[in-house]
Amino acid sequence: MNELRAENIFAAYRKKEVLRGVSLTLKQGETVALIGPNGAGKSTLVKVIAGFLMPQNGSVWVNGTEVTALLPHERVRLGIAYFMQGGKVFPNLTTLENIEMGSMSLSSHERTKKIRSVLEVFPNLKDLFEKRAGLLSGGERQSLALAMVLVKHPNVLLLDEPSAGLSPKLVQEILARVIQLNVTWGTTILLVEQNVREALKISNRALALVNGEVVLETGEPQAWLAKGQLDQLFLGRAGS
Repeated sequence: MNELRAENIFAAYRKKEVLRGVSLTLKQGETVALIGPNGAGKSTLVKVIAGFLMPQNGSVWVNGTEVTALLPHERVRLGIAYFMQGGKVFPNLTTLENIEMGSMSLSSHERTKKIRSVLEVFPNLKDLFEKRAGLLSGGERQSLALAMVLVKHPNVLLLDEPSAGLSPKLVQEILARVIQLNVTWGTTILLVEQNVREALKISNRALALVNGEVVLETGEPQAWLAKGQLDQLFLGRAGS
């Protein structure tokens, strides 16, 4: 079972309150889109779930076990993977060395098997093994950063703006990989994505965050694509 739950999360940066009682559940094998205007608290919530920011109040649970006090690397061991906004690679290492860095905690046998598996999702990286990551194109770097996160085959994947800075064509490619992960691997995914319309198209459920609170939730994300609904949301009028 790959279920994750955040309950009544309050979080702040110094004295600035960002999240005000946010709750969400990720059920096994589903993709949930978390959308909202800039500054709504989307990335903050993902950081709380990943363990990079301790909440002032509230709790995080994985498969019925509370993990609120666990450090990020301890949550990784429980199968939670966090793709940071913009993606992170080691520019002076080759593509293959970067992927190997992501698999360092695995045994030699597991490493070989899982690298092969992740390359089935990102076949374009095979021809770039000897190329330094700093010389890759934006789309290639983003694919590599995702591969580094995925090489351990996480149960729950937290994606914070995986297509940031990419061209429309590359956005489509990255989000196609997200669909592949969900369908082929059964990965449970929380997706924060600036390309809201595309995110809603590939999600099973969606939550809208405005001013640190969940103001809308739906099991039919594409219904939000109706004319005017998203405009109202991003102008902060949702739920009024």
